[in-house]
Amino acid sequence: MTADNIIYYTNEGFNKEILDFRDELSRLSHNKQYCVFPGFCDVHVHFREPGFSYKETIRTGSLAAARGGYTDVCTMPNLNPVPDCARNLKIQKDIIETDAMINIYPYGAISVGEKGERLADLEGMAKDAVAFSDDGKGIQSKEMMREAMVRAKRLGKIIVAHCEDNSLLRGGYIHEGEYAMLHNHKGICSESEWMPLQRDIELAKETGCKYHVCHISCKESVELIRKAKTDGVDITCETAPHYLILTDSDLIDDGNYKMNPPLRSEEDRVALIDGIKDGTVDMISTDHAPHSAQEKSKGLEKSAFGIVGLETAFPLLYTEFVRKNIITVEKLLELMCINPRKRFDIPFGNSFTVWDLNKEYQISSKDFLSMGKATPFENRKVFGKCILTAVNGKKVYNSNN
Repeated sequence: MTADNIIYYTNEGFNKEILDFRDELSRLSHNKQYCVFPGFCDVHVHFREPGFSYKETIRTGSLAAARGGYTDVCTMPNLNPVPDCARNLKIQKDIIETDAMINIYPYGAISVGEKGERLADLEGMAKDAVAFSDDGKGIQSKEMMREAMVRAKRLGKIIVAHCEDNSLLRGGYIHEGEYAMLHNHKGICSESEWMPLQRDIELAKETGCKYHVCHISCKESVELIRKAKTDGVDITCETAPHYLILTDSDLIDDGNYKMNPPLRSEEDRVALIDGIKDGTVDMISTDHAPHSAQEKSKGLEKSAFGIVGLETAFPLLYTEFVRKNIITVEKLLELMCINPRKRFDIPFGNSFTVWDLNKEYQISSKDFLSMGKATPFENRKVFGKCILTAVNGKKVYNSNN
């Protein structure tokens, strides 16, 4: 619906209490057309606290999320202490309660210390964990993954998998493709992702567990998930903006281009886009993974894996896919807002974000509210600027402030 110069996207579950802000939004949109969306939801972010607050904190991560239009995120458990029991999970939840500017739902780990040796206390964390994951590390043992799925099924929880077979990595750090060959870099093969995924699909079929796949990057993963859905497996998946926009042909020897899984081939990128169009890929998450400048300054080989993405995701996707008529803005909202909430049972609440979709500018990491500045999209021209984000009826970001 429209009011004055404002377009409201009232998708399923969108809280009409947003209209309480109608007068203020009308003032903001004077002589401009703004769009109001339900708050975005990212089920895969790293806020690094507790344990690594020199990279990011709950507060800075949530401010970055709000600047990107996100009102709800799920934080991964590669922390110190690892949230592998109720006591350790409470440490993170106490910080969230004090410092979070948005709604944050923490994961519990699948294994103790994310070491893949013993299962974590899934039962003890079930009340407070949004789901269970060892993100950053793949579960190498088939038997352990089966038992984790059995217990998660009993608890009504989702297993969220980082699919990576360590035996196939062979010291690689970028995609095993043409760039790696031409520049004498060690590559990561696609098999390291899709082979453990293939294993897990069989286990999910066997156990009936709800199963979600993190950051898929290759065409084989898309096809496996497409078939699994046809076979009735309770499976969903995500990819990230960088896998949809960039390939290994865009690489330079710069740590800002290093992430895990790596940027893959054009064929893989096209397969991911096809997966989005036909519903195989359910959602887009950022895998927001901040590191210090020093950790990202050592080139492709020695820099830490991971880039930030919360503040650039919507402008990039809107520019590259909506404005180019590849998908509609309604489809983008499904991927960034509606589907993540449905799968992870995250309510909409009275949360929304306001955007000037006609604003063109260049991405600058100097403007980021995240402590992490690593992005392969520096200086890229995009459309779409976040004007305001409100969470539970309270403004948490205003571009004029």
